[in-house]
Amino acid sequence: MTDPRSDRFVRSHLKTRQLVLLVELGRHGSILHAAQAANLTQPAASKLLSDLEHVLGVKLFERLPRGVAPTWYGEVMIRRAGAALAELDAAHQEVMELLSGMAGRVAVGAVLTPSTTLLPAAITALKARQPRVHVAILVDTSKILIEQLQNGELDVVIGRVLDSESAAQLSFEPLTDEPHTLVARAGHPLAGRQDLSLAELARQSWIVPPAGSILRDRLTAVFLSAGLDLPQHTVETLSLPVMTSLMAQSDMVSALPCELVRPYLEAGQLIELPVDLGLRMDVYGIVTRRGHQLSPGAELMLACLREAAGRPPSS
Repeated sequence: MTDPRSDRFVRSHLKTRQLVLLVELGRHGSILHAAQAANLTQPAASKLLSDLEHVLGVKLFERLPRGVAPTWYGEVMIRRAGAALAELDAAHQEVMELLSGMAGRVAVGAVLTPSTTLLPAAITALKARQPRVHVAILVDTSKILIEQLQNGELDVVIGRVLDSESAAQLSFEPLTDEPHTLVARAGHPLAGRQDLSLAELARQSWIVPPAGSILRDRLTAVFLSAGLDLPQHTVETLSLPVMTSLMAQSDMVSALPCELVRPYLEAGQLIELPVDLGLRMDVYGIVTRRGHQLSPGAELMLACLREAAGRPPSS
């Protein structure tokens, strides 16, 4: 049941300019810079923020010598303001789509493996049906993708839900996990070795995913649990072309999903090193915001993803 106090707050006190200001304060950490980004004067921005804090009865930002920092209440309002503005943008986009026939834009995020397999197949199917739909793609870690999904910057994500707080706000359709293998160039000095030890691997040069990713954390755990120092010679990237080029030109190694590098293995450009690090990622799947009405273009994208994944149309 809707709280009547919340209803009065939204209808009588909350202004769209305050939502914009909250989002810009979260981005810039400065009332001056946020005011400029929101096309407001600094005094007007300060008054809008003070009015909002007065109505809510809480402090949303700590005033610091250089800028402002959101309180816990401020973090909540920034996140919700971003989602509310995204909903308004989506409403405008949906109206434009209906006026012009199926067109518009859909923003999709994906972790690395489905970005090279599932997602291209789904986009090909979408374009065959509605070529005017513009598709924007972001490839990143699940943590960043889910944050952008919750903020309304993405419509659909193919990734993992990593915490219980997010899970309550999201719908998750599981697809598959990703067994990883240790990969190097053909002719690598370690090729064919059946006696590879973790200590020897720790001395190799590695290509690793960004800090905070599941794979990075699990690679770290593999070495630390064996009492070893982490590899010291590393390059950090999520770009598959960069990874394969680096491995082709050096003795660097990387732990990658089998499906992701299968074409390179079959072409003889890369090889699997004969060692099992026991690296398996959690299941990834199709993630959307619970209770959120997707635009027609995003609904079609979701249907094409399910079709490409071999899932029932309305699962």
